[in-house]
Amino acid sequence: MSAFARQDGARIGVFDSGVGGLTVLRALHELLPEVGLDYIADTAHAPYGERGSEFIVERSLTLAGALIADGARLVVVACNTATTQAIHALRQRWPDLLFVGVEPGIKPAVQQTRNGRIGVMATRATLSSERYRQLVAQHAGEARIFSQPCPGLADLIETADLDSPAVLERIAQSCAPLSEAGVDTVLLGCTHYPLVQAHIQARLGEHVQLLNIESAVARQAARLWRHWREAHPEEGVAQGIQLASTGDPLPLQRLAREALGWPLEARQRKL
Repeated sequence: MSAFARQDGARIGVFDSGVGGLTVLRALHELLPEVGLDYIADTAHAPYGERGSEFIVERSLTLAGALIADGARLVVVACNTATTQAIHALRQRWPDLLFVGVEPGIKPAVQQTRNGRIGVMATRATLSSERYRQLVAQHAGEARIFSQPCPGLADLIETADLDSPAVLERIAQSCAPLSEAGVDTVLLGCTHYPLVQAHIQARLGEHVQLLNIESAVARQAARLWRHWREAHPEEGVAQGIQLASTGDPLPLQRLAREALGWPLEARQRKL
């Protein structure tokens, strides 16, 4: 994989408030290994989960604008909070470009639960969003949804020390109410959380099924990309994966190498 040699050609841009979107990036690369992927982690302004809507929209416009300026023809908003707060503004700003967001998959969780008790682990901003309320209203039916905020968990994962006592303690605190509620299905409603999925599973128990959404997001992005390529065969396509952070790039680089096995360098971008 190439690091940061500038490549001309169309690509897919991905951004998140931090390192969590690497899970989406991995799924995208598995489906489209020949397509250049540019990733920006907004670690200088993370976490988004405790921020206001206006701030999140402003940052999302800035990050998407940088990816588009570098050649992105499709942008994946690999952040549940940014999707719920800002994807409408992105589509308004760039109506001719493609955007794919992530959001809690209430519908598949309802389809898979056995006892009708579903937990959703997410940031406060996601759980308080109008979009989340709409998804629950549309798809929950007779299932009971237990919304569990996980304050600080995404921020701790940003340290790239996924086995730290602080991470394990926060996971324990967040999982305890869900265990008490007797849920049999838990939706990981933040792209950071799959990076510590093994710890969450251990705390909840093997009888609880965990659902995350990066694979579904990647499939949707790949489908839209292939349609775009059919309509624009004359455009060249960049290759390689490029990682950037608005803050210290070393945690992003370390996590990409240790969690994903990608020997990439990450750079800093002041945005």
